[in-house]
Amino acid sequence: MKILIVESEIYLAQSISAKLTEIGHICESASSVKDAIKNDEFDAILLSTNISGQNFYPVIEHYQNSIIILMVSYVSNDTVSDPLKAGANDYILKPFMIEELVRKLDHLQDYIIFKKENATYKSYIDHLLKQNIGYKITNKSSLPLLVKTTYQKVADALVFNYAKDYNESFSFISLSDSDALSQIKKIHEKELIYLIGYQKMKKSEKTKILSTIKNRRVILSTTDLNEQADELEVLEIKNDDGVFEKGDILSIENYVKYIIVKYQAKFPDTELSKKLGISRKSLWEKRKKYGISKKK
Repeated sequence: MKILIVESEIYLAQSISAKLTEIGHICESASSVKDAIKNDEFDAILLSTNISGQNFYPVIEHYQNSIIILMVSYVSNDTVSDPLKAGANDYILKPFMIEELVRKLDHLQDYIIFKKENATYKSYIDHLLKQNIGYKITNKSSLPLLVKTTYQKVADALVFNYAKDYNESFSFISLSDSDALSQIKKIHEKELIYLIGYQKMKKSEKTKILSTIKNRRVILSTTDLNEQADELEVLEIKNDDGVFEKGDILSIENYVKYIIVKYQAKFPDTELSKKLGISRKSLWEKRKKYGISKKK
């Protein structure tokens, strides 16, 4: 890291600089606020709050994009609370061990990186899942909840919107993971969990999952609209229109259902069944199975 040490005690500044340089950092020193405000960019500023009675706030304002650690002789509103409100990140009491200072620098650097990454991922997810679903999970919804939809991203958007609306984080687990069950058990019972891939599980595996999530705060999604789970509240989302434009791969049953709903008004049954590769009787049976009324 490139570090600026703002300290009027020259010997102390030199001592800190020497120790930080030994472990690979690049250091510069300034003994006054005027000298500290440079055009150079620094990853971190070590700022003494006792610089011969000078006002050090211009340093905080000038380096607002850098990590700022206050070096203080005692804790008070003037030395710690107010500077932190003004934009400083942390403080360390003099005298201090260099190891403690390095720990704070590393921690703050990691925090800033993670914060930027989180903002980037959040922005991307918001963009990816931005769609008008027409459904919502509210704090009045009973959990565990089974979300049935032909399109996985709709369920994803539903859960992310719920977390955003109620300022809540959640754990995500794909049930295709071999250790999905043990992952669920390790999570605190009050924490929200989002599970996907329920439609791919065997009946015996589904039974174990339902038993494990009983009375827990779980949102479970499936792309099989015929899924049965009597012990769960169910939210079924109708989203057949435009499903192919959303980039998902449908199951055979959902594909057939989509084609019937989308094109039965355009083609007669003879031609529609031929295009689907089934008989007219099968077409009639599928309408009955999916609860599709024939449009005239």
